[in-house]
Amino acid sequence: MNQHADIQQAKLKIGHSACPHDCPSTCALDVELLSDNRIGRIHGDRKNSYTAGVICAKVARYADRIHHPDRLLKPLVRSGAKGEGAWKEASWDAALDLVAEKFVAAEEKYGSETVWPYFYAGTMGLVQRDGIERLRHAKKYSGFFSSICTNLAWTGWYMGAGALHGSDPREMAKSDCVVIWGTNAVATQVNVMTHAVKARKERGAKIVVIDIYDNATMRQADMGLILKPGTDGALACAVMHVLFRDGLADWSYLERYTDDPHGLEAHLKDRTPEWASPITGLSVQEIEAFAELVGMTERTFFRLGYGFARQRNGSVNMHAALSVAAVTGCWQYEGGGAFHTNSGIFKLDKGLLEGTKLRDPAIRYLDHSRIGPVLMGHDDALYGGPPVTALLIQNTNPVNVAPEQRLVVKGFMRDDLFTCVHEQFMTDTAKLADVVLPATMFLEHDDIYRGGGNQHINLGPKLIDPPEGPRTNHFVIEELAKRLGVADRPGFGMTEREHIDLMLDRRGLGDFASLKEAKWLDVQPEFETAHFLKGFGHPDGKFRFKPHWVGGAAPGKPPRNMGVAFGPYDQLPEFPDHVDLIEVADAEHPFRLATSPARSFLNSSFAETQSSRTKEGGRPELLVHPDDAAALGIANGDRVEIGNARGEVVLHAKLFAGLNRGVVIAEGLWPNDAHERGEGINVLTGADAPAPYGGAAVHDNKVWLRPA
Repeated sequence: MNQHADIQQAKLKIGHSACPHDCPSTCALDVELLSDNRIGRIHGDRKNSYTAGVICAKVARYADRIHHPDRLLKPLVRSGAKGEGAWKEASWDAALDLVAEKFVAAEEKYGSETVWPYFYAGTMGLVQRDGIERLRHAKKYSGFFSSICTNLAWTGWYMGAGALHGSDPREMAKSDCVVIWGTNAVATQVNVMTHAVKARKERGAKIVVIDIYDNATMRQADMGLILKPGTDGALACAVMHVLFRDGLADWSYLERYTDDPHGLEAHLKDRTPEWASPITGLSVQEIEAFAELVGMTERTFFRLGYGFARQRNGSVNMHAALSVAAVTGCWQYEGGGAFHTNSGIFKLDKGLLEGTKLRDPAIRYLDHSRIGPVLMGHDDALYGGPPVTALLIQNTNPVNVAPEQRLVVKGFMRDDLFTCVHEQFMTDTAKLADVVLPATMFLEHDDIYRGGGNQHINLGPKLIDPPEGPRTNHFVIEELAKRLGVADRPGFGMTEREHIDLMLDRRGLGDFASLKEAKWLDVQPEFETAHFLKGFGHPDGKFRFKPHWVGGAAPGKPPRNMGVAFGPYDQLPEFPDHVDLIEVADAEHPFRLATSPARSFLNSSFAETQSSRTKEGGRPELLVHPDDAAALGIANGDRVEIGNARGEVVLHAKLFAGLNRGVVIAEGLWPNDAHERGEGINVLTGADAPAPYGGAAVHDNKVWLRPA
């Protein structure tokens, strides 16, 4: 920043907050406050040791979003056919009265389980996101099995480590080799690059990037490995084979800290680089070089992302990649070890916020990744309960985001389904609702955040007044509770600040006022705990090369009334391995499609701002290898159609040599109406629940490709 800019910023009033979006960074923010209801630019807080002054461009431009002319400002009630776009304005009281009336009528006909409160991570603030659970439990509405984002990755990590934490992610700056595996960090969590690049500048560290295409993070790599989708387990096994073969496995560490290293070594005898090469698309030389680098570098830091776990074998891939760190013993060194999430360290008690004491274990749960089959009444999705005839949706956009989009849309269009959506913009989901309520944005309400990708508990206090009209999620839950007769139950009648005070006090971390003064709290465990040098999280303290895939503890384990496990769990391997549970390309579907994140969008957020759309090329595109395009007679910019048994979508081809032949990639979750036929990319993704505990395998799709 130049001197003039420093002077200009010194004149601005600066407020402090935390980014609320579904990103592991949860950046600490400095917000330019231009008036009581208007902001300027947003900057990363330089004093926060993880954010380190760096945030993504889309959040820096947040004024474009919060002051957007298309923002929802009034409650709306549908006045025409579903999806027709005819609305009439209503008062808040009238709209909420209607919602309560419809919920009561649905409950009288089918019982309480016919109502399904449905939410996710449009905000990561605990109060505004999770308070909907309090209403659910108080009213005995259908349970919400949260699966779409973390289940595959967290299950794989937990099967090995037994706890949801890892090395301090700031230690990447002290590493001699940073392996960024399965996450396009430049686009999705920029602070990973802050610390990795610092290690390269200050220590000469090597940055290795493992992904399925030559993305922005790959271009920062000293060593880039471009895999075929869903083959990370094969790479990990071949690397471990080399480590054992060449005497680079740390046997003293393995004997002390792992369950069956000799069994693993025997299992990997034939998992050679030559075996892995045709599976992964990597050369034998690439695999050997990577194995030698991590085997010879004690301070190797494995930063394991979510993307490579979004396959039907994703939990196996995560466990296999994590196992490499145990074989090298890099956990013993500062700047070494592995990290995926710190979600297990925060331990904030949300019991009163979520009304957990009100929960009835007999109430069924429904899988939120399978909202299409649920709304269409599929027997295997309803778990013996009634049809869902009423929805309350906050913080998510399933008509755009959820798999098997055609099923989802068909379900939302049912005449007997009443849907209330509380939103900031007229999303694809809001367009199919019966009542749309305008929502505040994060700078307009109080909340508290946990940084899954770091170690901070951050406060996000209200900094500006919202426009006339939008109300908080907390307000909606409280007002519905009054109308539905449960406002006298524990947890209701409290303000956001009172909930925050309670959570902090129960953790011994002060209160709202003290956290506002501090801005954030660093709750990183000490080195030996973070690096599992006192033992891993399993009862015997050992890292498990032999996971208990079914029956043991897991963070995303389904409730008993959903069954013991999902998918072909009997095919999960005894040791790390490559398993073809993925949608393997075949003669009818010769291509593999991944729906990778775009830099300027975040799931379906930011797609409403013109600046983000422009930066993403202005239209949905499909990355196609030039040789594949030539074989099909496709030129750059041509309209192309891709499809499978679930449907077909039209995009524009973008010829791109930075991926393997037979792989195509659609970056970014564009709104459905940005596509030629009004249907988005999730028409092609499957809603089947992967083994063992579900999730959304959105990067695991076999498709055909042809000129449109």
